[in-house]
Amino acid sequence: MTRTPETPVVAAEEFVAELAESLTAPVRGECVLCYCARRVGQFGCDGSPRWARRWRDVVAPRATALLRRLSERGGFCDCEVFLNGWQLREDLLVVEVVSGELVLPEADPPCAGVRAGSSRPCPLWLPRRSGW
Repeated sequence: MTRTPETPVVAAEEFVAELAESLTAPVRGECVLCYCARRVGQFGCDGSPRWARRWRDVVAPRATALLRRLSERGGFCDCEVFLNGWQLREDLLVVEVVSGELVLPEADPPCAGVRAGSSRPCPLWLPRRSGW
């Protein structure tokens, strides 16, 4: 069987698909929250758990309850995971010069890592306290 030569359009589409795959691939051992924080910081949130779903599909496909667990803590989309569900440990925050308040560091701290297939966050993350 002979392979038909690629057209420039097909070659371009394949290149873009491979580039998208490599740009959004989780780092080996990276936890779901570090991955989502990195992706939301780079590409934003589209109002869905797109990055959490991508991480699950690539890293832990058997973690079928992951999206439910995130939504139970108020993480119905990727950015809400951090607004409602989890926060960086306080010792990883920095003091803002003007206000004196603790704020997120400019650069994300490196993920502390999780075992292969685990859908739990690494030790950098703490659940947010519920309530007003």
